[in-house]
Amino acid sequence: MLRTKTATTDTPVSHTPDNVSIKPQRMGFEFGEQVPRYWLDNNYLLSHMMNALSVLFPQGEQFFVDSVRQYRDQITDPKLKEEVRGFIGQEAMHSLEHVAMNQHVRDQGMPVDDMEKHLAVVLGIASKLPRRHQLAITCALEHMTAMMADMLLERDDVREDMHESMRPLWMWHAIEETEHKAVTYDVFKQVGGTYAERSFYLAFSTAALGVMATYFTTRMMLNDPKHFSLKDAGKGLWRMWGKNGTFSSLIPSWLEYFKPDFHPWDHDNSEVIARFKSEIEQHIAPQYKNGNRRTLQ
Repeated sequence: MLRTKTATTDTPVSHTPDNVSIKPQRMGFEFGEQVPRYWLDNNYLLSHMMNALSVLFPQGEQFFVDSVRQYRDQITDPKLKEEVRGFIGQEAMHSLEHVAMNQHVRDQGMPVDDMEKHLAVVLGIASKLPRRHQLAITCALEHMTAMMADMLLERDDVREDMHESMRPLWMWHAIEETEHKAVTYDVFKQVGGTYAERSFYLAFSTAALGVMATYFTTRMMLNDPKHFSLKDAGKGLWRMWGKNGTFSSLIPSWLEYFKPDFHPWDHDNSEVIARFKSEIEQHIAPQYKNGNRRTLQ
């Protein structure tokens, strides 16, 4: 059983670089006939896999928000307090945009409702853990989303595989995941989170995410049997796990989390935010250009 210490009395400061701003922005993405069924590399497996990840986001990000909100009254660093507000707002925007995407996936005949019910059961169990363990799960999953975000923003080949109708959503999400990648970690450290907790829950959360994502992807593939292709499946698996694959290339970054002195901003990739921010802002729907936002604060 992992021990849960009491929070330390030290007041560590936020480690987010000063050139990074954590502000929520509603985008208003729309998904319709312009989105091809197989929008990622025109590949059956890859497209269903990314659709499956999208189904995970709304409830998963609400879990993240809830795990951090439980500690808001213990955060003493004013900068970190403001970043928590930004983190909650950004996660709220992610949920709203992925709800819209998930409706598009549902309209294609995918069993999104069933998957959401199964995910609710899993997250319901996780929410019964000690609250700092919930926060450790959030830190672990934020580390994984930050890794994937960095990979997407750094690799031209990955972005170019996405159809132009889907690319802005995932680039916007990646930018904001990069902006707030250290917020939950800094909160975790401030409230006395331990190395044992964060290490255990990275392994645990990776396994849980792998099982859920594989299950959801398989459900979607079984629901789309007439388009199954061994060639597409093999190509998709190689694209994910082969040499320089999208997931296999992340293993070194995943392992860095186990360093005792690890911090998410050890890898300062803030320059990629500036590189793509203005491009993504061009995709804000007119009704949200003046900052019309809804948050879950």
